[in-house]
Amino acid sequence: MTYEMVFSGFGGQGVLSMGQVLAYAALVEGKVVTWMPSYGPEMRGGTANCIVIVSDKKISSPIISTFDIVVALNQPSVDKFESHVKPGGTIIYESTNIIKPPTRSDINIVPIPASDEANKLQNMKIMNMVMLGGLLGVKNIVSFKAVLEVLKKVLPDRYHHLIPLNESALNSGKKIVDNLTIN
Repeated sequence: MTYEMVFSGFGGQGVLSMGQVLAYAALVEGKVVTWMPSYGPEMRGGTANCIVIVSDKKISSPIISTFDIVVALNQPSVDKFESHVKPGGTIIYESTNIIKPPTRSDINIVPIPASDEANKLQNMKIMNMVMLGGLLGVKNIVSFKAVLEVLKKVLPDRYHHLIPLNESALNSGKKIVDNLTIN
């Protein structure tokens, strides 16, 4: 199975990290992966996105313009990428801060109030992990076990005490989508 995805939001929301963690987790599971970041000159507050392709076969090109899955963390990302979701694809968006949600009827639309959930967990920096947990609850791209294994490898030792919090965030995102009716 091949998943062609884009993760998009403001710099500082953990968009690139979310895509990178997913890509590394896919590598841990022996899948073929590309990860291509894109961001403006201002990392914090500017727009950022990354294209991630996860497959069980060779990937012909990392450059794509339509996606099976869009994960959007802000309104400009929904506005920009909603039209780039393939018919039958999925857009997962952070519903707490998006005023004008996606409206297409030929795709699956998954709202996740990730900012609210991160606030409940008392750390806004894990909003991206809530979104990733939601994505993995909708599409079985990689296992939570692989994501947690990767976090232990990519996070500096001084942040390993936050791994249980990240695991809680992943589980919260999955629980949110488990309770949704998705087209």
